[in-house]
Amino acid sequence: MSSRKKIWEREELIIAFNLYCRIPFGRIHNSNHNIIKIAEMLGRSPSSVSMKMCNFARFDPQLKKRNIKGLAHGSKQDKLIWDEFNNDWETLAYESQKILYQLGHGADQEKRIQTDFYKDIQKTEMKRNVKVRLVQHFFRETVLASYDFACAICLLSIPEMLNASHIIPWSKSKSRRVDPRNGLSLCALHDRAFDRGIISIDKDYCVIISTKIKTKRKCKMYEIAFIEMNGKKIKMPDRFFPDQNALDYHRENIFLH
Repeated sequence: MSSRKKIWEREELIIAFNLYCRIPFGRIHNSNHNIIKIAEMLGRSPSSVSMKMCNFARFDPQLKKRNIKGLAHGSKQDKLIWDEFNNDWETLAYESQKILYQLGHGADQEKRIQTDFYKDIQKTEMKRNVKVRLVQHFFRETVLASYDFACAICLLSIPEMLNASHIIPWSKSKSRRVDPRNGLSLCALHDRAFDRGIISIDKDYCVIISTKIKTKRKCKMYEIAFIEMNGKKIKMPDRFFPDQNALDYHRENIFLH
């Protein structure tokens, strides 16, 4: 991909949107090392890539509510990519992650998937596993970036202790598996509690705890992790607010009232 190209090709736009999702909005700038790395792979300048990412920001409804307009004067293709992702997160997440790995991005990460693995892969089940790993990686990074890598409940900001929690479980809704609006950034403790229905989130985005655990023997961790969090509003993400329909599902089907 030549730096002399004036028009962004589809693959480039998909990569730029992927980055837009996976990098906290406040860190989108031409000195971000991830943007610099991708720009080198695309044969473009870091400024060009960061500006294209900000072109996507103008379509983001959460940013509009905060009076953040993004960069205007993008192409019609930007809107098409935005709509395509929002209508089919799984397919586009897989496609964008695959392009990145084929370019070599992420080769030094612990959970890397080598490019030649795609070339030699034959078995249907193996292909499925690769796709699942790629889209899960996208979902995790997008959700955690939206919450600026902190637990939405307790604000713990150690990435190694954070999970991208599905509000509607992976097994219950194929269409919501990769949708970041079906995700919460939660520490390992609150992720487990949310998954088991010990806690949930109400319509005002406040934590509610199950009466099932209010009868349990009290300890310091119980007080800090649950009692002090009860009724507290979660940290809201910069983008991809948790969907109210998904939260309704969790309260009605998973939460232990």
